[in-house]
Amino acid sequence: MSAAAENSDNRIQRLSRIGLWAGLALLLAAPFIGLYPVFMMKALCYAIFACAFNLLLGYTGLLSFGHAAYLGAAAYATGWLVRSAGWSPELGVLAGTLIAAACGLVIGLIAIRRQGIYFAMVTLAMAQMLYFVFLQAPFTGGEDGLQGVPRGKLFGLFSLADDRVLYYVVLAVFVAVFLFIIRIVHSPYGQVLKAIRENEPRAVSLGYDVDRYKLLAFVLSTTIAGLAGSLKTLVLGFATLSDAHWSLSGEVVLMTLLGGMGTFAGPVLGAFTIIGLQNFLADQVGSWINVIIGAIFVVCVVAFRKGFVGELLAWLQRRKGR
Repeated sequence: MSAAAENSDNRIQRLSRIGLWAGLALLLAAPFIGLYPVFMMKALCYAIFACAFNLLLGYTGLLSFGHAAYLGAAAYATGWLVRSAGWSPELGVLAGTLIAAACGLVIGLIAIRRQGIYFAMVTLAMAQMLYFVFLQAPFTGGEDGLQGVPRGKLFGLFSLADDRVLYYVVLAVFVAVFLFIIRIVHSPYGQVLKAIRENEPRAVSLGYDVDRYKLLAFVLSTTIAGLAGSLKTLVLGFATLSDAHWSLSGEVVLMTLLGGMGTFAGPVLGAFTIIGLQNFLADQVGSWINVIIGAIFVVCVVAFRKGFVGELLAWLQRRKGR
């Protein structure tokens, strides 16, 4: 590599770090600059969800159409344990996350045997089965959902009833998940996942147990998705069937593609964009918000195939080549 190319790569990495630090500074200051804490917490929960999905699709190449089921499973589990069983919020979140991981393991063992569209259809079918369970189970509240989930006290010390306290707890979890995913992708395991995404037969020929690597990626993704669902229940105080509906699985695909699949910041930007549109336009346009989001998705696919962050990185790479 020439010195000019190396300097250009360093400049791109430096700009990426500056962007990440600027984003973190904005998130830290959000409650003090007029941004509604509950909206920000909801967006952060969906950003965690989108990052989990991106780990599976963007870095492993597996498309799941049923990821909302794991968010919903954790949301219901955390809500019931905290409200009805009297568990503390941290134990409720941990239990909900583990339940999502268990669901991911069981479904992953079945789905991972297939590839491509067949894998996606198996995940969708299993997610619809879980949705039916949530609809019929007595502890979920059926169509009314699980309402009135208390926030409680974190470790028995910090009251989460204060929106600002809970916001910084959710932000800390988000940062930890974000760094964890970066560590996974840059690890030797992450490099194998990229190899599987690019050319699975070649990875098999090199001696890798591809199914085991994909299963672990699937379980990690569902676990993080469950963490997002558990936090969302604490933030909003309820869990409903919409948390496990197939339409939410479609929304997380949109979030990932809109921001930039296979990038770290892309799903976060996509999640904030979609949740922001849903919150700020819903009162003005009603159900037409779905049409608007659909139109944005079409424009993104046609004009920005790599997503916001992906197109920005591609533009910087083209500048480097000049």
